[in-house]
Amino acid sequence: MASLANAALQLFVLGAVLVLGMRAGTASATEAWEVTDWAEAHATFYGGQDAGGTMGGACGYGNLYSLGYGTATTALSNALFHNGLSCGACFLIECILQGSKWCYPGKSIVVTATNACPPGSEGGWCDPPRPHFDLSFPMFQMLAQPVAGVIPVRYRRVSCSKQGGVRFTLHGNPYFNYILVHNVGGSGDVAAVALRGENSRWNRMNQNWGQYWSCGGWYLGQALSFKVTLGSGRSLEFWNVVDKNWGFGQTYESDYNF
Repeated sequence: MASLANAALQLFVLGAVLVLGMRAGTASATEAWEVTDWAEAHATFYGGQDAGGTMGGACGYGNLYSLGYGTATTALSNALFHNGLSCGACFLIECILQGSKWCYPGKSIVVTATNACPPGSEGGWCDPPRPHFDLSFPMFQMLAQPVAGVIPVRYRRVSCSKQGGVRFTLHGNPYFNYILVHNVGGSGDVAAVALRGENSRWNRMNQNWGQYWSCGGWYLGQALSFKVTLGSGRSLEFWNVVDKNWGFGQTYESDYNF
């Protein structure tokens, strides 16, 4: 009996060590993903001086002013866009002084990814496998004189600082739920979403396009909760963030963020 007890104890200790190791690995991965090392790319600009042409886009955010993103935005080349899973990610960008006489010294910007710069755009700068940022005009002119057209930059992922909680905009019909997830802090990029009605279990949603997530199911008349997982691996549950009297076209904001 003593040997069996000792064996059980050893298995328990080993299991605890493995779990702790997994947690430590997850924490390290989260930290490494939210703030990455520097890498090099190039940047151009689009959308006009008022950034009006940056509204809409491949992430699905629509009016960037009303959603709180403003002009501090960028479109990403395919090498960075990852089929929309990088939407909402934040980047710190600096102009490389040694690479262009048009760079302003000591200037940097933080922008949120809100669009894609497809292959063939910007004179081929967005073609694979190039990492490239197509900045809003106001952001570009903070780094360099616009006459440059294209500038060498260095960048790294940083944590997103957002005002208020994560927001969910509801679209679809009684049988099809089509949710835009936005104003996300932390690493900013949403990798997975699950939906739960007060009378149902968690239902995994599929990325439809950009940051629109969809699933079937009848949820009318139920308070809704969401489970959001970031690209960093961090996950939060937002319980009853949508009241049972909700309607399509409405936006609901949680009480907290990543």
